[in-house]
Amino acid sequence: MTSPVLFETLLRLADDHLILGHRLSEWCGHAPMLEEDLAMPNIALDLIGQSRALYAYAAEVEGKGQSEDDLAFLRLEKDYHNILMVERPNGDFGHTMLRQFLFSSFMALFWDRAQNSTDETLAGIAGKAIKESLYHIRHSAEWVIRLGDGTDESHNRMVAANTALAPYIGELFETDDVTNTAIASGIIPRASDLRSAWETQVQTVFEQATLTPTLDHLAQTGGRIGEHTEDMGFLLAQLQFMQRTYPNMTW
Repeated sequence: MTSPVLFETLLRLADDHLILGHRLSEWCGHAPMLEEDLAMPNIALDLIGQSRALYAYAAEVEGKGQSEDDLAFLRLEKDYHNILMVERPNGDFGHTMLRQFLFSSFMALFWDRAQNSTDETLAGIAGKAIKESLYHIRHSAEWVIRLGDGTDESHNRMVAANTALAPYIGELFETDDVTNTAIASGIIPRASDLRSAWETQVQTVFEQATLTPTLDHLAQTGGRIGEHTEDMGFLLAQLQFMQRTYPNMTW
């Protein structure tokens, strides 16, 4: 596989995790209980740690002298290729937990298969990431069940979260020339091959939460080619502020 395809594959994965990690970090100091004020930033740190490993490897593959910080903080909005789901505003706590559950359930399956990647470095990243993703599933699934099968208010909020997130699910399983080339080379698994197991896992949790998942929905797409929601620009203004205000700063 050519380096540009590997670079783009790594960049997409890194962008997914950085943007979602940043979204979760916005809960720090605002979570509904002390335990979550600790748990959510820790999950955010896991995601950002995964993105760092992916950005660092992507910079090495690209071979143009960029660092992980350059890739994370110094690109324009259209140059980020994350899925749209991860850039959505947090909404209420239930919305955040459901988003995390849907994403982590997919990534756990992805990382599990990616441990057998023909790219040894990506396989190593997957081996570490799978352990963290399994914890993220457990944590978010417990809250999906607790809120879905809770009070009328919490149940209705989870129904609303499901409705809001459903249009963004399809992009998890989207393929294009980049993914097809990476799949053919054994670098990443085919996302569509993960869908049945993903739907089974989601259905199991939703049944316990007394919710009905919306799994077949018109997909909102465009993130992989840099077409984002209006929320992305506001997110990047905050994410990139320090690096753009104080270029090349170090700790």
